[in-house]
Amino acid sequence: MTATERRASLGLAAIVALRMLGLFLIFPVFALYAEGLAGVTPLLVGVAVGAYGLTQAIFQIPFGMLSDRLGRKPVIAAGLLLFAAGGVVAGLSESIWGVILGRVLQGSGAVAAAVMALAADLTREEQRTKAMAIIGMTIGFSFMLALVAGPLLDAWIGVPGIFWSTSVLAMLGIVLLFAIIPTPSESRVHRDAEPVREQFGSVLRDRMLIRLDFGIFALHMMLTAIFLVVPLELRDSAGLEPGRHWLVYLPVLLLSVVFMVPLIFQAERKGRMRAVFFGAILLLATAQVGMAAGFHGLWPLALWLVVLFTGFNLLEATLPSLVSRLAPADSKGTAMGIYSTSQFAGAFTGGVVGGWLHQVAGLEGVFLLGAGVAVVWLVVAAGMRFPVSVSSRLMHVEVTDDVAAHALERRLLDIPGVLEATVIAADATAYLKVDRRRLDEAALGAISAGAA
Repeated sequence: MTATERRASLGLAAIVALRMLGLFLIFPVFALYAEGLAGVTPLLVGVAVGAYGLTQAIFQIPFGMLSDRLGRKPVIAAGLLLFAAGGVVAGLSESIWGVILGRVLQGSGAVAAAVMALAADLTREEQRTKAMAIIGMTIGFSFMLALVAGPLLDAWIGVPGIFWSTSVLAMLGIVLLFAIIPTPSESRVHRDAEPVREQFGSVLRDRMLIRLDFGIFALHMMLTAIFLVVPLELRDSAGLEPGRHWLVYLPVLLLSVVFMVPLIFQAERKGRMRAVFFGAILLLATAQVGMAAGFHGLWPLALWLVVLFTGFNLLEATLPSLVSRLAPADSKGTAMGIYSTSQFAGAFTGGVVGGWLHQVAGLEGVFLLGAGVAVVWLVVAAGMRFPVSVSSRLMHVEVTDDVAAHALERRLLDIPGVLEATVIAADATAYLKVDRRRLDEAALGAISAGAA
């Protein structure tokens, strides 16, 4: 990466991290805080926690497409301002309805697609995967940090203070956007990084991708529902003061990562992706059945949370990788856009359904909901393919028309290890799917040098 590419990647990763941290900070504390809000019910607590997912799902793809017309930075800045406004509204609210409005506003600042498009504008084709990986990693890190920092901040400044701090984080993101991130000399549609309207139909008809979309929907439905009741369990059954909940979350998350790493190794290096994938879903189901079974107390709950987050972290890392491998070479951006929309729709659904079940069936009903969703996921995923060594490649090319593009595609497909090739003359880019184990790098490099 050049210095400009590194600055752009790290700066955009920081913006995403600040925004996602702001969304996740209330997860471990809101169910407890909401008990003192006017008009509160368990259902409305769930709506408040998951409300951001609804507007995020609705506006994410349109915001990305709008940035193609209005420019990346103005759209990202507008989204961050909406997010900041939502934090102010929620922080000032003394009723559950005000908090719901604030969370709806926070979610409406859906800038993820625009951020990815800006990252694509500022990186070369051969470096873009690195940039996307850097940005993607910050989301998982933000979630883990939020689980630990949320209870600490709650003890220090309270939940209203947390909402205000999310607004400060959003404004800091705007400063980073204009002070650190370079302005691209040209913005265009990048098929590997953002949705393309004409591709929605074909991607939505792809049964393998739909299975993965359901998977991320189910995963975040379970996650959101769990945090409607786990803080209550830690306080009431485990006898742990809310400000000390981080003492459970921190070792739980660290242990889950320790257990996840060898499983990732087995999946990726040993070719056991199917077994690891289904095993992770079974971990989710088992943990939630265990929590529903009523083995109360600090240590049983902590044990089940380790099992739960081992499965969660493993699937959170695996699912986007599978989308990238299974999506057509030139439709990765569209596939990832639909995948992300499914993720946020799952968060909203988990909040609403989980809150309703908490209201009518108690804590055990929420845990059993998650276990049931995991079982359904196992059935849906039963027919999945698991390509282990397939990866995406981009290659800059200079072709003048579609005839030359098709000719170059045929040459690329003749190279051992190139499984799929789509050359778009207007993008000056070849979108490839390759088998890393069999790829003739020298032959591909020769064509790249000759076509560039």
